[in-house]
Amino acid sequence: MSAPRGPVVVSVVTIRGMIAVHSVRAVFTALAGVEGIASADVELGRATVEHDGRATPERLREAIAVAGYEVEEVVEERKRRLPLL
Repeated sequence: MSAPRGPVVVSVVTIRGMIAVHSVRAVFTALAGVEGIASADVELGRATVEHDGRATPERLREAIAVAGYEVEEVVEERKRRLPLL
């Protein structure tokens, strides 16, 4: 996962079917292959993903489907990164 530049998108993904710790690892591993993701915080039933905009809801759905789970909802919020001094 690489650090984004410019605007940052935070996608909160609600995931159906995650009931055990191994599902958290499976979803995290699947998301690691999505281009543009800077970080992913995965817990049972939910993932919060920070990315540069290339990780569209469709790409997130596809990756999570590969892990064997279904996305119920993706909510996106755009943020502006402050420049480092």
